[in-house]
Amino acid sequence: MMSRTVSSWLLSSARNSIVLQGKGRLYSICIPNRNKIKWKLVFSKTRLYPAGSCSLDNTFSLKKAFRHTSTEEEHFTFQLSPSQINDILRAGELSHKILDLNGKNANSVLRFESNQLASNTPIEDRRSAATCLQTKGMMFGVFDGHAGSACAQAVSERLLHYIAVSLMSRQTLEEIELAVERMKPVLPILQWHKHPNDVEYREITSQYFENLRVYWQHLLDLDTEPGFSLEEAMICAFKRLDSDISLEVQAPQENELMRNIALQVAFSGATACVAHIDGIHLHVANTGDCRAILGVQEEDGTWSTLPLTRDHNAFDEFEIGRLKREHPRSEEKTLFVNDRLLGILIPSRAFGDVQLKWSKELQHSVLENSCDVEALNIYQYVPPNYHTPPYLTAEPEVTYHKLRSKDKFLIIASDGLWEMLSNEKVVKLVGGHLAELNVQKPQLAFEKPVNLGYMHSLLLQRKNRGFASLDQNIATHLIRHAIGSNEYGEVDQEKLAAMLALPEDLARMYRDDITVTVVYFNSETIENYYRNNE
Repeated sequence: MMSRTVSSWLLSSARNSIVLQGKGRLYSICIPNRNKIKWKLVFSKTRLYPAGSCSLDNTFSLKKAFRHTSTEEEHFTFQLSPSQINDILRAGELSHKILDLNGKNANSVLRFESNQLASNTPIEDRRSAATCLQTKGMMFGVFDGHAGSACAQAVSERLLHYIAVSLMSRQTLEEIELAVERMKPVLPILQWHKHPNDVEYREITSQYFENLRVYWQHLLDLDTEPGFSLEEAMICAFKRLDSDISLEVQAPQENELMRNIALQVAFSGATACVAHIDGIHLHVANTGDCRAILGVQEEDGTWSTLPLTRDHNAFDEFEIGRLKREHPRSEEKTLFVNDRLLGILIPSRAFGDVQLKWSKELQHSVLENSCDVEALNIYQYVPPNYHTPPYLTAEPEVTYHKLRSKDKFLIIASDGLWEMLSNEKVVKLVGGHLAELNVQKPQLAFEKPVNLGYMHSLLLQRKNRGFASLDQNIATHLIRHAIGSNEYGEVDQEKLAAMLALPEDLARMYRDDITVTVVYFNSETIENYYRNNE
């Protein structure tokens, strides 16, 4: 249980803490006495990634009644009511069910559910979900920002478009280009599935579109039909977008707002994990340390886990080997320092982060010609042993999996979830949640004709079986367990309340931003595919 003693320790630790770098963000650890606070002040002036902020409102910030801004407040408390806990946890919920039009064009995706919980202010994670309109399939993405939310915001808005364009036929690209030339409406590329509070860079949308157009013009200039495989399309899209982010900040820009956004995007960073699902074909492209796993239900009803990504960081032998091959032997001992790339960043692949990609001269030139970069929380800092950039890449690793009827769901989440829960625990929670829903869900074998009295009795059955007490959104269920579980794997209400009430100057010590998207598969559609193609 979360006793008063533990709550007091949390509060005390916050008032005796220093700031350390981690994963391009700021982490805090407890220190034994206040004499070391001086180091905090010195360190904060030289850090590579100050507490970045994008010029966007934090749509998922907690209401002031729920979250304190500082541990120095006189009436600091960790207490939250159950309704307040639920309001906070459910604020970012998003769910979407795929319509089945009389059995035609049956989709292998049944539905998806997503949620976010902020630790940083504003939240640095982003998410995307969309249906491809000019090609087949659906896409789902999770983006974990660092040094601010700007890069994650831009990537979440743009990357799915780049992938969709990469998959288009020459004829479709020509039709879209012709419409633009004639100033006619352009065929819609994606149907977005967004939370009402999801933010956008509306001021810079036109520039993003123009650069996307330059990309499809490049594809049209190729001598042959683009004809990318899905893996090639995803790799090309990731690399092209990262290149555009780098070029946009170097280009002359008269509009100060657009210039500032381009600077913030390029000098912050984001990892990304995107899934493309078309029938039984699942492709996952990953750059960094977001993670995607499959929940598999075996014949005996037990659950197993199938990882679809590797964390790209200093703990992965393949990544260590890759970077050693790309740089001189003289740098082998300095590539990773304290389990961080150049001693700075935990992920070894990411969008943006031009500090780890550009030459020293280019960084100096761009920042020297910019306005007040300090106001944008951008500081020129070249790490030690910075000799042969780039050290960082946005090129993804793509995994292909052919869906089977026993593959029940896909989970994509930022590392804020995986730091708290193992792959196996997450799959077990989702599987258990499904089982509880099936037990509590009344059989919908309607009597004919269906009347209001019969429908009312079904609703009463559902209410009496406690359906309302369960998180209907599975992403919320996972977040609740991630931050509120005790040593027995059960949700401790006092611990959960304390973790949610943590103020801005303390929250990052104990939890990261968490973003979760769970995609449920239509087993019947998958079975029909194999049955019809035997």
